[in-house]
Amino acid sequence: MQIFARKLLQRISRKQGFQVNGRQRAYSTTRFLDVGQPTPASHPQLVKEGEITPGISAEEYISRRKRLLELLPKNSVAILAAAPEKMMTDVVPYPYRQDADYLYITGCQQPGGVAVLNHECGLSMFMPETSAHDVIWKGQTAGVDAALETFKADKAYPISKIHKILPDMIGRSSRLFHNRETGVKAYVDLEAFRRADSYDMVSNLSKFTHELRWVKSSAELKLMRESASIACQALLQTMLHSKTHPFEGLLSAKFEYECRMRGAQRMTFHPVVGGGPNAAVIHYSRNDQKINNGDLVLMDVGCELHGYVSDLTRTWPPCGSFSSLQEELYDLILQTNKECLKLCKPGTSLLQIHNYSVGMLRKGLKEIGIVNSNGTDPYNELNPTSIGHYLGMDVHDSSEVSYDRPLEPGVVITIEPGIYIPPSFSGPERFRGIGIRIEDEVLITETGHEVLTGSLPKETKHLESLLNNFSYGMGTESHSNVKAAIS
Repeated sequence: MQIFARKLLQRISRKQGFQVNGRQRAYSTTRFLDVGQPTPASHPQLVKEGEITPGISAEEYISRRKRLLELLPKNSVAILAAAPEKMMTDVVPYPYRQDADYLYITGCQQPGGVAVLNHECGLSMFMPETSAHDVIWKGQTAGVDAALETFKADKAYPISKIHKILPDMIGRSSRLFHNRETGVKAYVDLEAFRRADSYDMVSNLSKFTHELRWVKSSAELKLMRESASIACQALLQTMLHSKTHPFEGLLSAKFEYECRMRGAQRMTFHPVVGGGPNAAVIHYSRNDQKINNGDLVLMDVGCELHGYVSDLTRTWPPCGSFSSLQEELYDLILQTNKECLKLCKPGTSLLQIHNYSVGMLRKGLKEIGIVNSNGTDPYNELNPTSIGHYLGMDVHDSSEVSYDRPLEPGVVITIEPGIYIPPSFSGPERFRGIGIRIEDEVLITETGHEVLTGSLPKETKHLESLLNNFSYGMGTESHSNVKAAIS
């Protein structure tokens, strides 16, 4: 058999072809242009013809640029820089993630570029110049040709020309906008930029880009639904895994594995996996403890799919059952979650929903006995967080948009009531060291809302049924059984 296979390979290599229906077919020698990120030619399984990034068309990127120019004052210039590459050591980079504003406008997922937008020239992209040494170590990257052909820029130049071209564009403008947090030396060190800044002509661009990003397009919402779905499926599998593997680190790894197997590129943030008293640390990140029998575990997690993130939290007992004390406190958080979801509709603001949640939680904590109605109010110690935030390309998306802004259709928010009682809490000892949060993603619609994470169980009876009946030998192929159990 080995001799036959070797002869067959030799014959193929001589002919450089193969037989199909009796006819000779040559091997394809067509090569695509590698621009350093997926394109329809290089990754047809990800990017469709007409798209710049998966799910987002060239027309949509061009429309975003036009809308940004409409928001900018006349005779102004907007400058956006790609996120810098961050190094783990002197030669080893961390995995790269693009700045959301730069990605939103250009579609370019690579470092080293500067984009300039004005009414006169449209989008000009200054692209990094790659040496042969860079290609060997880092691979191909997008250059001037890719800026014009792939990202549909109106003009493109090598980054080395920025000191010759950009000063003239700045000099002809009356206002200059950029993101102060992502400014790079390539332009902030230019004399023209420094002069404009000294004359108080430079303002923050984010107030405009965040305004554009606040309401999502139908294409963006499709990606956000898919991102939420992946995270829900992954966390469901992690819940099932928790009874036999009650370790924070293993649950973190399980969630990330399940997300990546479903197509996610990265985690939204480092997973929060807090068992027992660790759940009372809001941004707990160590994930290195065993979860003791009878303790709850809180997992605040999410994944990123082609630039759009998910964010959700569930709290449950890996042992399979809530104690009566845990259930009483959990029910307060669950009911607050449900009541706040009812308020999610156009015209209501996140601040209004937050204020309602504070009143409901304060009342419930007094009824349970955690807060003494005759003493000082420790509510802010037990929950210093907001009821939610905007969600999109960043986990705290469109941060320049106020929380008292009336919600509109197409806005995505989180609803995440919680209570975090540290071991040092001066209140009743029996409640110390308990942290509970229930977080859902919510899309505001014309008629109300859609819970994007609604497929993930959060009722105590559903969680207990899931853990006690479907935790052993569970794989992704058994989703139908799980759905039947919790429906």
